[in-house]
Amino acid sequence: MTHTSESPRARPAWVRCNRCHTITYHKRFERALGVCGCGWHAPLTAPERLAQLLDPGSHHPLPTAHAAEDPLGFVDTVPYSQRLSRTRARTGLDQAVLCARGTIGGWPVVAAVMDFRFLGGSLGCSEGEAITQAAEHALRERVPLLMVTASGGARMQEGTLSLMQMAKTSQALGDLDRAGLPAVSLITDPTYGGVAASFATLADVVVAEPGARMGFAGPRVIEQTIRQPLPEGFQTAELLLRQGLIDEVRPRAGLRSLLARLLGVRRVPAGSWDPPHVPEVPPIPDPPAADTATVDSIAGMGGPERLDAWESVRLARHPDRPTTLDHIAGMFDGFQELHGDRISGDCPAIVGGIAELSGQSVVVIGHQKGHHSRELAARNFGMASPNGYRKAARLMRLAQKLRIPVITLIDTPGAYPGREAEEQGQAQAIAENIRLMAGLTVPTVAVVTGEGGSGGALALAVADRVLACAHAVYSVISPEGCAAIVWKDPAAAPAAATALSLDAASLLRLGVIDAVVPEPPGGAHHDPVLATGLVRAAVIEALGELLDRPVAELVRARAARFRAFGRPAGHASGSVGSAASAGTDERADTADPVPDRPTPERATAETVSR
Repeated sequence: MTHTSESPRARPAWVRCNRCHTITYHKRFERALGVCGCGWHAPLTAPERLAQLLDPGSHHPLPTAHAAEDPLGFVDTVPYSQRLSRTRARTGLDQAVLCARGTIGGWPVVAAVMDFRFLGGSLGCSEGEAITQAAEHALRERVPLLMVTASGGARMQEGTLSLMQMAKTSQALGDLDRAGLPAVSLITDPTYGGVAASFATLADVVVAEPGARMGFAGPRVIEQTIRQPLPEGFQTAELLLRQGLIDEVRPRAGLRSLLARLLGVRRVPAGSWDPPHVPEVPPIPDPPAADTATVDSIAGMGGPERLDAWESVRLARHPDRPTTLDHIAGMFDGFQELHGDRISGDCPAIVGGIAELSGQSVVVIGHQKGHHSRELAARNFGMASPNGYRKAARLMRLAQKLRIPVITLIDTPGAYPGREAEEQGQAQAIAENIRLMAGLTVPTVAVVTGEGGSGGALALAVADRVLACAHAVYSVISPEGCAAIVWKDPAAAPAAATALSLDAASLLRLGVIDAVVPEPPGGAHHDPVLATGLVRAAVIEALGELLDRPVAELVRARAARFRAFGRPAGHASGSVGSAASAGTDERADTADPVPDRPTPERATAETVSR
């Protein structure tokens, strides 16, 4: 239904349905909550959504501290800062998320609601900060969190920093899990990309409006990939329900009663049962002395000589560049590959198993591309399916059980954007990996060895130390994709690569990576053996900094690392509260009312040294 005016004064007397084209008197349309007689649910603004869902008189806005604007100085046809100003003037919003506390059916709730009018509801630093602060407020107040999503995905104008918001918000949902506080997602049309692959699908209950579309990749990208039309109703709420990817499809008129029922679930009173004993995880023993003969220490490295960004893209994609299996053969001893996700299959685009690195047992996982057309096709060009990410998750849990480190090697254009991948829950698989990796109680080191493409790369990169080879790239979107969307011209890919700040030197400057691993002159493909030796030495050095750290300190520092991305200047980088908490330790006060249950610890303001 055509309903895009920005204020009540500007609304026409009559509105027209975008599905059945029926013309309806506007006041009647409002009384029907924006739903046409044909059943089509018109988009709502964030203020309208809050007014419909919260009990009358209970709405109290939650102020959120905004992140630094335009962190990349991004310019395409117009400067990003100018786009922000125009959008704010047009919508009356500061960002694409509104947060409030209130009640639904009398039950208290913190709500974070997205507004698609604001740059397509894309997830930038301010939006990630708003969602995270809403979760932290729910944690402090010990009330449920409701998230209403409407988004095209991560915001490309903020580059890899927008990817980091996926990790940050997923980590915040993990905090609610450990505190025993429920989270509910309401999926509205559309919900795609980085939002679907993070907080939207990590809620305990996922409800959708009729016809709402959700997926990791958009239908146009999928059709271009599989080169055939998609079936009617693909990615809609009704199909997602049949596929077991969401819990319920509920018309707008029934949402408040359903949410009230979900929010009113009563928990077991304190002292009424005894939880099982959870043993403390001892520190991992020191490994043998690191073998660093192949490279000088990178600890004091100030960063590489900066290449042209497009040249970095070209070198990162070179077909002779060492693959994950090449690196594994040269870095590790006794590698035993393990297969399958134990649910549906074994994805050849992700390999992993148990190995030894300088005498220390580890689990190693990575994307596998290949060198020649036959191998590339067999490995799906390093683009993993959901069972690939679920295999990676299985191996990470094995590492945690065995109390050995996790090493990941990242080289992928992105997660596979196919029909079967969407039907098997690509977004959910990526989101689960992000949350799992954020909470691992063993040391983790990730190395971007070639391409680091979007959420498909991030799913293996939520680590204590994130390194990148000198000619590797890491980006929220491919330069070609960015050029096609923003410049409307794929030939503008070199300019897009520069604007995205995807090269190693830029990533180091932004703090997305901790160090740059040197490469042989001209690139890793000129001397693959030396390139692998350099990666090996860097990983050993990084592990040496982590292995003697107590588990609690390790988890706190990792939480602080990802919480800091997009945090407003002047705020400490602790995982919960900090400036907003007025110095209180919220996590210490948020133990589940079950006796002796271990409680999550608050992340300190410590940041990872870069």
